[in-house]
Amino acid sequence: MVFDAFRKKPKERIVIVSGLPRSGTSMMMRMLAHAGIEPLTDEQRAADADNPRGYFEFEQVKELRNGDTRWLRQARGKAVKVIAFLVEYLPPEFDYDILFMRRAMPEVLASQREMLVRRGEEPDAVSDAEMTRLFEQHMASVVAWAKRQKNIRALEIDYNHMMRDARPQLQALAKFLEGRVDVERMLDAVDPKLYRQRGKS
Repeated sequence: MVFDAFRKKPKERIVIVSGLPRSGTSMMMRMLAHAGIEPLTDEQRAADADNPRGYFEFEQVKELRNGDTRWLRQARGKAVKVIAFLVEYLPPEFDYDILFMRRAMPEVLASQREMLVRRGEEPDAVSDAEMTRLFEQHMASVVAWAKRQKNIRALEIDYNHMMRDARPQLQALAKFLEGRVDVERMLDAVDPKLYRQRGKS
């Protein structure tokens, strides 16, 4: 689903890749980079077993909630990953195209649990039912907020559908980004081997 906002030249807009943790945001960043949209990343977080192709993160994004938005000037025309919990801190003086990654919740939770276990952390502090409720409530709130902003256009991308049949999702993405990405180049970057929690849903 696309939410329209006041239109600015596509190359002046900031592409935001957002979603819950483990929802495919790193993969989407890699695909955009492969298709020609430069990622804003400091490469401080190295690739690991949970994200063997890299995280594509920019550490200063975490300072959004503290009011540090100066770095967004260098994000114009680029793609930057902003977790859903920080999206509402994006300042109104910039224009954004937000890609909300949506993934089946059982897969999100299974992937998060696997990552926590690998790091030696406690994965079951909150029940799956409660986490599902909280996550779904939060995503609904963030998407509704984005829909109300005049400086934001947003597209929801179904990770599960994309991993099974990427072309329709990527064609919609290419149309949304008004020709800034090439579908064939993005298809080349899809790696089904990284879809490791299929069947959890």
